[in-house]
Amino acid sequence: MIVAVDDFNMGAMENKGLNVFNSKYVLARPDTATDADYEGIEAVIAHEYFHNWTGNRVTCRDWFQLSLKEGLTVFRDQQFTADQVSAAVKRIHDVRLLRNVQFPEDNGPMAHPVRPDSFMEINNFYTVTIYEKGAEIIRMLHTLLGEELFRQGLALYLTRHDGQAATTDDFVQAMAEVSARDLVQFKRWYTQAGTPQLTVQGEYDSRARTYTLRLEQSTPPTAGQPEKEPLHIPVSLGLLDSQGREMELACPERQGEAARGLFELRGAQETIRFTAVAEKPRLSIVRNFSAPLKVAYDCDEEELLFLFRHDRDLFNRWEAGQCLASRLLLGMVEDFRHNRPLVLDQRFVEACGRLLGEEAVGDKAFLALLLTLPSEEYLAEQMEVVAVEAIHASRLFARQTLARSLRPLWEQAYQVNRAIGPYRYEPGLAGQRALRNLCLSYLVTLEDEAAVHLALAQFAKSDNMTDQMAAFAALAHSGRPERQQVIADFYHQWQGDPLVLDKWLAVQATAPLPETLAEVQALMDHPAFQLKNPNKVRALIGSFAAGNPVCFHELSGKGYRFLAEQILTLDPLNPQIAARLAARLGRGARYDATRRGLMRDQLERIVGNKSLSRDVYEVVSKSLG
Repeated sequence: MIVAVDDFNMGAMENKGLNVFNSKYVLARPDTATDADYEGIEAVIAHEYFHNWTGNRVTCRDWFQLSLKEGLTVFRDQQFTADQVSAAVKRIHDVRLLRNVQFPEDNGPMAHPVRPDSFMEINNFYTVTIYEKGAEIIRMLHTLLGEELFRQGLALYLTRHDGQAATTDDFVQAMAEVSARDLVQFKRWYTQAGTPQLTVQGEYDSRARTYTLRLEQSTPPTAGQPEKEPLHIPVSLGLLDSQGREMELACPERQGEAARGLFELRGAQETIRFTAVAEKPRLSIVRNFSAPLKVAYDCDEEELLFLFRHDRDLFNRWEAGQCLASRLLLGMVEDFRHNRPLVLDQRFVEACGRLLGEEAVGDKAFLALLLTLPSEEYLAEQMEVVAVEAIHASRLFARQTLARSLRPLWEQAYQVNRAIGPYRYEPGLAGQRALRNLCLSYLVTLEDEAAVHLALAQFAKSDNMTDQMAAFAALAHSGRPERQQVIADFYHQWQGDPLVLDKWLAVQATAPLPETLAEVQALMDHPAFQLKNPNKVRALIGSFAAGNPVCFHELSGKGYRFLAEQILTLDPLNPQIAARLAARLGRGARYDATRRGLMRDQLERIVGNKSLSRDVYEVVSKSLG
């Protein structure tokens, strides 16, 4: 009862009868699929299987309730994958997707509530807001109620509505009944669009031995919702002493919450006062990303370094490193814009070297994440006006500085994590490969003979796609003369496998090189590309627009013109895919006036087409305001 197809807009589709899977999410061999592919296949198959209850046996009353099945089932597949691999690594991957894709959606013209009030074309609401933010709402209920009460609530919901069409209100009602809690305010998460911000201020009084925490929440206005009401927010937190040990949370006014380390913010502003605090604590806030929001907390770099080394909450340990790196990188962005020399803080370099040298983290996949810098997309989200070239230059400089300063440690970790025996997809081995390939990617940024030789050897000798792809991407994204030969060799080896050729197209489309757009345009006529195949479109055109900011946002606007041409060509063939691509042109508000105008020109060009589909028209008209 399963069919795999190459031409499919979705990852898969659950049905009580025939289940339809995109070939990408069901077909795998060690020589053609990466570790990420294996994990993705496992997650998607689990997701569709879980839909038997949350989607099929209990389905949606109407399209506005789409997240009732999708958000809930995404949460279930996230929990499944966390049990299969590493809970911390899985949580980080999910939050990165949320921040890099959903937060910008919440901050753009297509912002919509998880339970929308209206739509022009339902295809446009199969979004990361419905899926991923919807899953975060379910996760907050799981956090607020705890494992056992959540399980009881889910059982009550499924039993009560088996064979029925239900609503998000029905789901929350079941949770409220088993927990005897008032969740009316919590339901605002379903009806309000936008990403809330939590502003945090901490003050320690050494004489009174108290630590006072002031929390303030706000959600920016979005289309049709100029005013926002306070949300019910679970805030998980901890206090660390100078040795990195957990401090007891004594809070007489909120004893029950203090015992769990979980505080519930309901008002626009609230104050939490901890007593018997023997020394100034280090605050670990929103642990395990207990709510999908942005945090504004003015702590200094020493505190971030401390949390990066010592936080017991693994997500927040990674988060501290990301916050520190973001702060340093954004400072370098300003230096670049003002023609000042770029310098990477030596304390951060030493912290990374300590992690790499001691390999203090047993989970190699987690260690690889600790040592990965924030993406260009995430850094762009931190700026009022995105500085495209400065972000790219600063991040590349930081990677090269880390590569050069810690070279012996990268090389040592690369050799230590060499695979023994044939490829097997196992979480521990996948973690070793992730760390080893991260080492290689850093070294190749230096583009010297030794690093390139290492990558060429791995490319030629790998027995698995994970290692071959890592070497291929590192070389194809470099400016080295060997680049073109490696691209040709990879195609020659895999020209008979359409799924592998999708990777080949995507790697070339995301190369941050001046010639990339011309190469992408040439690939449009390559036998490996077919405009009618959604996987090919996503691999080449989608990867260029979404995964190559420095080339897509090139100041002349030729990246925007290219995308608009493809949208107009695609619209009669596949309006769903065309609409998703069009959303990339709708984010001009946060770019400089030149780019903003160039994006608007292309949106007006698209909307001027009299035969435009409803899918594309809705996205473009909303983007034009």
